[in-house]
Amino acid sequence: MSDRSDRLTEEFRKEVFLALVTVQDGGTPVAQSRLAVAADFGLSEPDVRRIEREGIEAGWPPLG
Repeated sequence: MSDRSDRLTEEFRKEVFLALVTVQDGGTPVAQSRLAVAADFGLSEPDVRRIEREGIEAGWPPLG
């Protein structure tokens, strides 16, 4: 089965990543932040995890 996060544009994935980092920086625990961002963007939690990993590896803003 194809991974949905592979079909999302890079711009959208970066938006998801920024939202995730922002929520975590606000003090929300990591697991809870992933679920919240997944719900906000209509994604699955595994999709958010893949985007999170990609953003960290690529140094996307606000990291880079």
